[in-house]
Amino acid sequence: MNLPDLIKTGESNTVELKEKFDEQTIESAVAFANTKGGIIFIGVSDKNNIKGIKVGKETLNQWANQISQSTDPRIIPELEKIKVDEKTVIAVKIKENPIKPISKKGRCLKRVDSSNRAMSAQEVAQMHLHSTGMSWDKYPAKDAKLSDIDIEKVKRYIHKAKETGRKKIGDDEEPMQVLEKMSLITEGQPTWAAILLFSRLTNKFISQAAIHCGRFKERNIVIDDRMIVGTVFEQIEEAMDFIRKNINVEFVMTGRPQREQKWDYPLEALREALVNAICHRDYTIFSNIEVRIYDDKLIIRSPGFLPYGITLEELYKPHSSTLRNKGLAEVLYDTELIERWGSGIEKIQQHCLDAGLPEPIFEEYQGFQVVFRKDVYDEEYLRSLNLNERQIKAVMYVKEKGQITNKEYQEVCATSKRTASRDLLDLVSSGFFEQIGTTGTGTAYILKGPHGATIGP
Repeated sequence: MNLPDLIKTGESNTVELKEKFDEQTIESAVAFANTKGGIIFIGVSDKNNIKGIKVGKETLNQWANQISQSTDPRIIPELEKIKVDEKTVIAVKIKENPIKPISKKGRCLKRVDSSNRAMSAQEVAQMHLHSTGMSWDKYPAKDAKLSDIDIEKVKRYIHKAKETGRKKIGDDEEPMQVLEKMSLITEGQPTWAAILLFSRLTNKFISQAAIHCGRFKERNIVIDDRMIVGTVFEQIEEAMDFIRKNINVEFVMTGRPQREQKWDYPLEALREALVNAICHRDYTIFSNIEVRIYDDKLIIRSPGFLPYGITLEELYKPHSSTLRNKGLAEVLYDTELIERWGSGIEKIQQHCLDAGLPEPIFEEYQGFQVVFRKDVYDEEYLRSLNLNERQIKAVMYVKEKGQITNKEYQEVCATSKRTASRDLLDLVSSGFFEQIGTTGTGTAYILKGPHGATIGP
């Protein structure tokens, strides 16, 4: 796409339109340099009207100097004069800066959609660590000593890493040597990752490194509550124990010697989400990971938003693994608790689909959370929504067969055409059914999933 075409597409996460060069122009340059780069077109209104601008011989150099001298580290822009509809427009090209964050008078900004947003202190810290190739968990843990590391826990890790074949560790290497080679001990002190993974008493050094689990009846009535502390390995297992205790399991006869267990939610998906929360959470935030279990959903919430360098939209597409805590991630990878290729989201989705459940919702809400939902087409749940017995029978029929007609509704529910029409209209208006086909005999009804996603049999 050429520059005039970019102007016509309007403002975006990489395009800004300005009628004149001003302080906001420099702010946009900062936001682009901190994000993915972009172009600022000067001489164009934010309504895409090309007004043009008059510039002198030294104007472009002056603007370039203003941008450079107002930013830290300095941005070196590229300015180009272009003709659009016989009018002069200046294109200010800003590359993503390798060292970030860039600031203007101490203020850091990032580009979000078509606007510039001020960055929080947390975001500034994360961006700095990411751009320098470091991560918080590889810094020495405050007040921690080598004696705070449990050697037996390190030995168990070494044994598992050798077993998986993901880490080459010599038989003659001592546990502390292994941690030093992995930079989990630095300057003679355990790092935060070492404390989280192998400490004798993790919450002594980082009290927020815990998982708060709750089972709720309705929204605010807590019927089971547990605060889980310990190493991340211990937290994973204890949290999974709490989940298994507080969700339902059905034993399905399959014809094989052993019965098959069918849980409310696939345990593999829950474990994957839990491990991701532990691995990628922001440990500098004084808040715990939360597991909230309700009658109709289960939520795993992690403090902090997504790691720097990935957006919510990109999660749903093939993406590289973006690590906030590199020390943690390395050990969890070695023990086969995570993969490095950004496949966690896809695995969670697939496990839920294989279990016949709606896809989980991934969202940034008071941090980052995954919302697992039960099959909304469960008879008990449908009854709690005040559907009558005919409607419940029809929903279960469509769940099995894929669709239902008015005539089939009458037969399945042993009711009149008038009642069938009224019931079907209610199911459509309440969002359970979607009408397909033309009116009359060509009309049928199919299940409509949450947020309008049609679900097949």
